[in-house]
Amino acid sequence: MAKDAETELVRFGVAMDRELLGRFDDLIEGRGFANRSEALRDLVRRELDRDAWESGGRVVATVTLVYDHHVRELTERLTEIQHDFGARIVSTLHIHLDHDHCMEVIAARGPAAEIKRLAERLLGAKGVLSGDVTAAALPEPLGTHGKKRRADAPGHH
Repeated sequence: MAKDAETELVRFGVAMDRELLGRFDDLIEGRGFANRSEALRDLVRRELDRDAWESGGRVVATVTLVYDHHVRELTERLTEIQHDFGARIVSTLHIHLDHDHCMEVIAARGPAAEIKRLAERLLGAKGVLSGDVTAAALPEPLGTHGKKRRADAPGHH
């Protein structure tokens, strides 16, 4: 493996069946990637995000809900659930879709298990019509001089 010290990129070879590579090239073109390396990096990042979610790692996530705001006490219940997870919720966006329906997007961060519990409670509330969770691995924050610092270290926001 050759390493380009200036860019910190590591070059390596990948052997792949010709048909699979052709399908990969079609995907690259369809999604507008500049090259195979860019596409491969994207796929690796997605798998690392999925692994963080499945293994209980630290994640950032959005929980999106569509619900009927006429359902009795639903908005109060959704607010109560969010308060139960207040330390994990970063922000909430509320959108009026039409006379009867609302969408709420909740941004959260923390251990995947806690974010999963938050999502399950919100999505399972009576009157929630649909929704989903999108999660990404939470990167370690950079401290002084580019050194990685733990997310729970003093001085972290």
